Amino acid sequence: MAPKFVSDRNLRFLLYEIFNVESLAQYSYYQEHSREIFDIVLDTAIKMGRELLLPCHAAMDKNPPTLADGRLSVNPVVRTFLTECGEGGWISAGASYEHDGQQMPAIMVSACQFVLSAANYSASVYPFLCSGAAHLILSFGSQELIERYVPPMFSGLWQGTMALTEPQAGSSLSDITTQAVPTNEGHYLLRGQKIFISAGDHDGADNIVHLMLARIKDAPPGVKGISLFVVPKRRIRDDGELEANDVHTVTTYHKLGYRGTPITQLSLGENADCRGYLVGEPHCGLKYMFQMMNEARISVGMGAAAIASAAYYASLKYAQERPQGRPISQKDPAAPPVPIITHADVKRMLLFQRAVVEGSLSLLLQCSLYQDLQKVTEGEEKERYSLLLDLLTPVAKTYPSEMGVLSVSQGLQCLGGYGYCDEFPLEQHYRDARIHPIHEGTTGIQGLDLLGRKLFTKNGKAANLYLQEVQSVILRAKAVPALQPYGKLLEEAVNELQAVTLHLAQYAMKGEYDLFLADSTLFLELFGIIAIAWQWLLKGIACQKALDGELTRIESLFYQGKLHTMRYFFHYELPKIYGLSRRLKEVDGLTAHMNPELFED
Repeated sequence: MAPKFVSDRNLRFLLYEIFNVESLAQYSYYQEHSREIFDIVLDTAIKMGRELLLPCHAAMDKNPPTLADGRLSVNPVVRTFLTECGEGGWISAGASYEHDGQQMPAIMVSACQFVLSAANYSASVYPFLCSGAAHLILSFGSQELIERYVPPMFSGLWQGTMALTEPQAGSSLSDITTQAVPTNEGHYLLRGQKIFISAGDHDGADNIVHLMLARIKDAPPGVKGISLFVVPKRRIRDDGELEANDVHTVTTYHKLGYRGTPITQLSLGENADCRGYLVGEPHCGLKYMFQMMNEARISVGMGAAAIASAAYYASLKYAQERPQGRPISQKDPAAPPVPIITHADVKRMLLFQRAVVEGSLSLLLQCSLYQDLQKVTEGEEKERYSLLLDLLTPVAKTYPSEMGVLSVSQGLQCLGGYGYCDEFPLEQHYRDARIHPIHEGTTGIQGLDLLGRKLFTKNGKAANLYLQEVQSVILRAKAVPALQPYGKLLEEAVNELQAVTLHLAQYAMKGEYDLFLADSTLFLELFGIIAIAWQWLLKGIACQKALDGELTRIESLFYQGKLHTMRYFFHYELPKIYGLSRRLKEVDGLTAHMNPELFED
């Protein structure tokens, strides 16, 4: 029997009882969908994860991609999986019928990504990169680009990537130097280097299509001079055949985890014949690329929550089966040992994992629902969901990423010494999880984005809309006697968040931006804890309502378990905001004013 890596019951609870995904069918764009279809999609994803991806999870880690004689080889399952995803419509699921998609709600696509990522994160990345790259071409590319590149990407025959980072620039995209020289032949000639490109080359696909940022010759400096190009590894000749496009894989990086997906360094234009095709207008590339980056940030958060889910169920199974020690009150050394799940500290670690995994998943699906509603609404309503999604994206990327690492660590701790050994999957999950606080903008960048940009968008309109969302849940909780104390705790936390925000805003108004943003990462952490508490209270309301009805014993235990985990979060995790708040309200500028020379011995 395959190990459990996700909870099917929890997914359906979130989709149907919390977010009411069926209600999306009231909009014409989603009217062809129903719960029956959603159930089939979810069941198929779980089966694919269990039967195709999970069996090669360890093998892809132990035998990572290799580069030899210019050929980058990956596990054969990659081609099988990409082909199945293409034939089954998984890559194009979110696209419109017009482009041979299924108009599947983003919340369902995200739920399926969670399943596949929990089964095998490295393998799951390949098709979702294709989806994001193809969506970028559909959104901003010419009809010619769409017709040439999207169908083979949707089919799983061609791999899509996003190619941003350069050796000298890192996360500072304003400093990229890859140059694009215009020609009179409908293309540009590119020259430069790109690093850390996920799936940037491999033999699991017939071609690699890079969505790449570069500067057109004589473009303005900084981000205003960045353009977006389609740069295939093999370009299409006039006769329809493929030929080399002067894109060379210099190396594949050897990584701590996430080893089943190659991360490559690319050299462009060594022979002055790397052709790129402009997407949209010149100098608008970063604006375009942010669509894929923001989608990828939600995906990174989902991947982090998924790995933490697999780790949770592995540690839960071990704790249920491993006998060791005796109850504290048991003084007889001859008494038989008990399963370690009976020990309070092990239960604490398991509760922490569950609180992080299920809280993160809920927030991520909430964001996906906003994405769906943004697509099908108009005017003020559309702006509302757009602003909420924009505000919460750095939170939904970061909380699962940072806390996912800690969650997996606690899972490893449950196994003790065995958790540190590769006979059990926890050590691989721990290594795999560590990429997420780095991927698609580090935690520091997300903190700057939230506090420095998103929170004050349109004079704070996004923040006010978010407060309305949270306060509506608080009001609902206060109407439920058993949840009134938790509504009050969240209300107090929100008040503290507002006080901290006002305190920090005064530095921005005085132009003291170093002090304003010095501890933006701590602000993001505080904000994230409160956002997860909001989601847990939302789930608590649904659970209490269910428990007031007639349930089977198994169903009753399900809802009781949710409520117990909610209480854990409110009593163990939510209080952490007050330590963060205290630091954020201090005015010494300890980090901003630190002299770099003081770090020397």
